[in-house]
Amino acid sequence: MICRWPSVTEPPPLRRRTVIRYGIGSVGTAAFGTLPGLVLVYYLTDTLGVPALAAGALIVVAKIWDVVIDPAIGFVSDRLAAVRGSRRQLMVLGAISLPVAFVVTFSAPGTLPTAAQALWVAAAFLFSATAFSLFQVPFIALPAELTDDYDQRTRLLTVRVVVLSVGILVFGAGGPALRDAGGSEAVGYLLMAVVTGALMGVSMWVSSRAADDARQVVADGAVPMSPARAYWAAIAALRRSRALRMLLGAFVLQGLATGLMLAGAQYVATWVLDSEAAVSALFTALIAPALICAPLWGAIARRRGKEYGFIAATVLFAVAAISLTGLWWSSGVWVYGSVAIAGAAYAGMQSLPLAMLPDVIGHDEARHGESSAGTIGGVWTAGETSGMALGSVLFTVALAVGGYISSDEPGAVTQPGSALDAMVVGFSVLPAALALLSVPLIVRYPLRRNSSDPRSEERAAGD
Repeated sequence: MICRWPSVTEPPPLRRRTVIRYGIGSVGTAAFGTLPGLVLVYYLTDTLGVPALAAGALIVVAKIWDVVIDPAIGFVSDRLAAVRGSRRQLMVLGAISLPVAFVVTFSAPGTLPTAAQALWVAAAFLFSATAFSLFQVPFIALPAELTDDYDQRTRLLTVRVVVLSVGILVFGAGGPALRDAGGSEAVGYLLMAVVTGALMGVSMWVSSRAADDARQVVADGAVPMSPARAYWAAIAALRRSRALRMLLGAFVLQGLATGLMLAGAQYVATWVLDSEAAVSALFTALIAPALICAPLWGAIARRRGKEYGFIAATVLFAVAAISLTGLWWSSGVWVYGSVAIAGAAYAGMQSLPLAMLPDVIGHDEARHGESSAGTIGGVWTAGETSGMALGSVLFTVALAVGGYISSDEPGAVTQPGSALDAMVVGFSVLPAALALLSVPLIVRYPLRRNSSDPRSEERAAGD
């Protein structure tokens, strides 16, 4: 069990050093959250020649592994925090191992048959996903332990999302640019992976120092649970916390939506906009508004509440996504305007639920009597990464239904009209529908600014 110092009426503000260290970690999470979703499926289908459904199946395997391993990592994270007083060890291990695994993922030997190359990528991506979870699970648990204050958590997570938005812009636009600068596809993907891996490792190591600022002490007589009970603890957390169920459900649905758009960007750029390089412009249009709007969503949260801003951002994203159905008739510059509006909404869809999660963790601790920050962080990471990755899988299903032709020589292929239609549906209609499906869950989210009473969720649920 982890205990925190008792809260006071006016808790001291977070130190700038802590906020900066924590925010820098989003450079690494932006890279791993963006580039695999953006280029991995395309790498499999249009560089290695793997069929679209097979490419999607490889990603599904890695995400199933995420769901299995993340609660266990949450257990280890809680154990380290209880016994050693810090979650940093896991974060450092992830920072060291992820760059290596990421480089291996994009360096499948060209001399191997296609099936062997696909297995190479699958195994390396599985290793990458594990390494990322070693960092991400304790990273998510930290805000609840860095401060008890509602608004300070919003400040901390707003900074994180601003850095995340910058990272997505840099890696989303710069990653494909590095790939294209490599001379050949094999060299280009390797160059992209090496540069990205190095930046991920450094940013994650710097961010791990924030774990030293968490206000944790070892409880007398605390006995961490066994690994076998970690999964039951994750299920128990979901069962007892309505707030966690509603917030995670909404975030997973939105992860599917953004994962679809992320996976579809390269295909839409190549086949609908007739420019493979246009993916960098699409990313600039998506993320530049997010840099401006992330602080605005924080201001809305302080004035009206986090859940209000979350709903507004989600509806705005859905409207922007559905407007992209215009790609059926025209592929002009108007597309970048719709993507920019989606980017403005995306800033709120990222910053606000992440600012709400520490409230859920603190509320659960107040009701449950002990901290489950690592366990809840593991559950959240499993849902977050699975949502984004399964969005990519849904896009591969749409491609397969549309008759997309995979080839290791894409310049020699002409895609049928049905495949182009599938790209537009996966880039617009499906993301909009998933975003709107998440709104009822946000409406039912029970915690508000005055939800410090652990019985408030019970009353809200009608218990």
